[in-house]
Amino acid sequence: MKKASFFLILIASFLNAVKGQGQKMLSEGTLIYNVEIVSGNSVSTATNTIYLKGNNCRTDMVSTLGREVTIFNSKSDKAVILKEFSGQKLMITLTRENWKDKCKLNSNIKFELTAETKVIGNYTTKKAIAKSADGKSFVVYYTPEWLPGNKEYDPTFASLPGLPIEYEIESGKTKFKYSLVKTSYEPVQVSQFDFPNSGYRVMTYEENQQLKKGASK
Repeated sequence: MKKASFFLILIASFLNAVKGQGQKMLSEGTLIYNVEIVSGNSVSTATNTIYLKGNNCRTDMVSTLGREVTIFNSKSDKAVILKEFSGQKLMITLTRENWKDKCKLNSNIKFELTAETKVIGNYTTKKAIAKSADGKSFVVYYTPEWLPGNKEYDPTFASLPGLPIEYEIESGKTKFKYSLVKTSYEPVQVSQFDFPNSGYRVMTYEENQQLKKGASK
């Protein structure tokens, strides 16, 4: 009995090791997504580039309308949002509490994992159905081969057991379809996560929220 128990432990340890080797941690690299934006009869495109390096993350969304950059360091609890539209350059500063407030709508998303698969580019992806607290849902195809080390790069996928390859989300009457088109595992320069010292009109997160409320009236 002791020998049988010993061998069972060895087998379990071996299977856990194989499982651990099957999924690789993405702690540093660059992800580039093509984004198709559909609003009514209007269709446009954008590029969403994500830079990851340890606790640092940066997202660059670039379209014909302009550019929006979000830089967040989960270790220092500092973040900024840079907006460049119509010749105007705005920097919004965020505290840790501001960041939580910004991400609260997408921070408690649950995923229903399915057995359905789909080949997208070089990946054999799995289908998952995301469900948010407000009852909305969307489909995401992900690869379990890679797991982002910094889950705060996008709170939407914090509990997803892999890297999102293709998904479509809605914001109001606008649909955004994201498709991963390029992945780089080369080192990312630390300077990518520096906050600008000049050239932007600086505004706090609270001030920006008040501005939005005033514009919606």
